[in-house]
Amino acid sequence: MAQNYGEIKIPTKVIPKRPNGDENSLLLDMINGSREKEQAPKSEDIQPIQSPVETASFQADSEPNNPTTQLPDDQLMVDVQNLTKIYPGDVKAVNNINFFVKQGEFFGFLGPNGAGKTTTMKILGTLVRKTAGTAKVLGVDVDSNPDFIRRQIGFALQEISLDHLSTGKETLVLQGVLHHMSKKEAEIRADELLELFKLKEAAKRTVGTYSGGMRRRIDLASVLVHKPKLLFLDEPTEGLDPQSRQSIWQYLKQLNDEGVTIFLTTHYMEEADLLCERLAIIDQGVIVALDTPETLKKSIGADIVNLTFDPTQGPVNNETIKTLISQIEDISEIKFLDDTISVFTQNGANKVPAILNLLSGEGIKIESISVSQPSLNDVFLKYTGHQIREEETKTSVVNPMTRMWVRGGR
Repeated sequence: MAQNYGEIKIPTKVIPKRPNGDENSLLLDMINGSREKEQAPKSEDIQPIQSPVETASFQADSEPNNPTTQLPDDQLMVDVQNLTKIYPGDVKAVNNINFFVKQGEFFGFLGPNGAGKTTTMKILGTLVRKTAGTAKVLGVDVDSNPDFIRRQIGFALQEISLDHLSTGKETLVLQGVLHHMSKKEAEIRADELLELFKLKEAAKRTVGTYSGGMRRRIDLASVLVHKPKLLFLDEPTEGLDPQSRQSIWQYLKQLNDEGVTIFLTTHYMEEADLLCERLAIIDQGVIVALDTPETLKKSIGADIVNLTFDPTQGPVNNETIKTLISQIEDISEIKFLDDTISVFTQNGANKVPAILNLLSGEGIKIESISVSQPSLNDVFLKYTGHQIREEETKTSVVNPMTRMWVRGGR
């Protein structure tokens, strides 16, 4: 009696039970360099695979080009039009969004948890079905041939799922085998990636002994084994310390410089500003702004004067303060956020004396005042009316075999 996983038949009797359900190392032992294809176990979170096709082209089909892009479809790695996703209970996670990602671009989604970033990425990675609109990856509609798309992309989920009993090198070799590489080819590629991510010294150690930063690096390396043309990264530095985060940034910039197109989601302002050539700000399922980080910051069109008030005087009247400050020339906007007031104005430093005089004249005590140039945080505040707050990361358990399927292996 045998269980059939595609073309690899694994006798049931010889499958020992690994502790904690860790199956990656076991599967590596059973495959042992085989080049036969493997059909991954089905998962309710993954779209069913369409019938295999003999050939697939990166050229777009006969549908009209996105009129907002003005680019040939073969230069677009991602093309999204009017994309919508509604979950049960009429929860609209993604609401009629439009954007594209050019070949070789480093593109990003910036937004808080629950903004629709991950849902959009999972639709593009063929892990979740859309409700409406169109989405193409590498010129192929996500519904028409998800199998082809999965073979061409690399996809790293926010949650790291690795077999802690496998060594770093075994993890990468297994990924190569699942992508139809010979064992020798997979080992050569594994050595290249271990060198790139500075994990060569830890190659023979089990992943369970790795630090958080090392686990993230081996996780990223595993989605690069098959040299994908397009890399999806969902919150790639979530939970890492500053030093590990900067190391990951360095690797990602190097990959992009080598021609890999990268689509990243993040809620870190610094990460988005440093890495992304173009950036979409998404909030409550809607893209509220999209441009280069520099252009987005310039769209503020002013310095920002931030004021906090002496708490010993009790609550202040926002409308009174707004009326007073609005008397000053060149005040373009005033925003209230918790106990802080942000005043957008030209030549902010020159406006500080006038602001202090007006408020002190009404007996309003100021605790602190500062002037800053526009940042992405200011951009986010301007377009959404609130700031991104750090939220606790929700930990979820991901089956390692499902994770390998997510990465595109068959």
